[in-house]
Amino acid sequence: MANTKTKSLFVCSQCGYECGKWYGKCPGCGEWNTLNEEIRETSKSGLPAPQQRRKASSLPVKITEISTEDEERYYTGSKELDRVLGGGIVKGSLVLLGGDPGIGKSTILLQICSHLGKILKILYISGEESKRQIKLRASRLGVSCENLLIMTETDVEIVADQIQTEKPDLVMIDSIQTMNDKELSSSPGSVTQVRECTNILMRTAKSLDIPCIIVGHVNKDGAIAGPKVLEHIVDAVLYFEGDKQMSYRILRAVKNRYGSTNEIGVFQMGDTGLSEVENPSLMLLSGRPKNVSGTCVACTMEGSRPILAEIQGLVTNSGYGNARRMSTGFDYNRMSMLLAVLEKRCGYFFSSLDAYVNVIGGLRLDEPATDLAVALALVSSLKDMVVPEDLLAFGEVGLTGEIRSVSRAAMRVSEAARLGFKKCILPYHNVKGLTLPPDSDMEIIGVRSIRDAVSALGG
Repeated sequence: MANTKTKSLFVCSQCGYECGKWYGKCPGCGEWNTLNEEIRETSKSGLPAPQQRRKASSLPVKITEISTEDEERYYTGSKELDRVLGGGIVKGSLVLLGGDPGIGKSTILLQICSHLGKILKILYISGEESKRQIKLRASRLGVSCENLLIMTETDVEIVADQIQTEKPDLVMIDSIQTMNDKELSSSPGSVTQVRECTNILMRTAKSLDIPCIIVGHVNKDGAIAGPKVLEHIVDAVLYFEGDKQMSYRILRAVKNRYGSTNEIGVFQMGDTGLSEVENPSLMLLSGRPKNVSGTCVACTMEGSRPILAEIQGLVTNSGYGNARRMSTGFDYNRMSMLLAVLEKRCGYFFSSLDAYVNVIGGLRLDEPATDLAVALALVSSLKDMVVPEDLLAFGEVGLTGEIRSVSRAAMRVSEAARLGFKKCILPYHNVKGLTLPPDSDMEIIGVRSIRDAVSALGG
């Protein structure tokens, strides 16, 4: 006969590491004071007989016999969101939406309801707000449809039963940290609760072929609060980026089983909710100063979309014993590497100077093709030399000072020409085979090294 006993475990709230005793520092991720005690019930019984084992829920089939002709996606009414999702919401998918508090996660969910609620039955489940609060926010956003069902519940079993009863076309959970399973002794929001609740919702969504969007809060490090394994359970992970004090928001796909993870969506927060920004380059370049040193425009590829961004550099005398280095929107280590290359290969000495790099608009540049623009912005500030406002630069900088070729140079140049730029500094190897639009008069300057790029500016 099976007997039940309790077992005490310590689980890390950051990475989900489990151990039998408490440590001040988590052995898994190295964070301090993150191990919390949880009481679990375990059952001990003999092994089941072969005839008593459960049958497989599904039988293996040949991949050639599987049909995908009936695959259907729900278009959200937002081109930017559909771009990030890979063309819309896939039936039976589980989407995790994360971001800082107040950045617009609940807002975009209600806006999706406004569009899809006209043709689909939507179940909106909130564990944070009352029904009246949701109604007030929906009225402010202009959301009102008969097919939108509101439910305030935190018990995940009741939520799963309600989904099976109502059988909606789309389910939204706001948020997963408020959901709890009464069979677990841990508190809501803990690693075990978040993981098990997500597993229950995943099985419900897959069995009924109902798409489900889950909101996940973030911790102080910007990651989804709870275990990292939560991102392995879901089909897509979307992050809202940007300062909530600013009006612009960037939606990025960190994981997507049904599309590319390189696409981004740009939104602007207003009184009536989030609105699409169809031309992000024009938005990021608005308000750019003229005839000022220390600024240069770069072009980065976000998926299939070229985006122009303004990079600002500031070099000044250091008031401390050691020179300071700060970067916003650009990798700090790569900035230090560029400073070393400029000092070693070009003779510009930054070792006793403070250096700062900032990407305007809250955009984060991870592509090496933006190296050249960052280097030119720093040299421009150091020599107090103005980079022409109609000039664009892109290219990867190597440790020997060479400028390496980048991909999709023609798309970058075409986007710059469309926005009125007249000059473009790019790698020499990208000039070969480069075709410009017929009505373009852009001057193409191919450079082999960072020294050649500075010389092209007149430095």
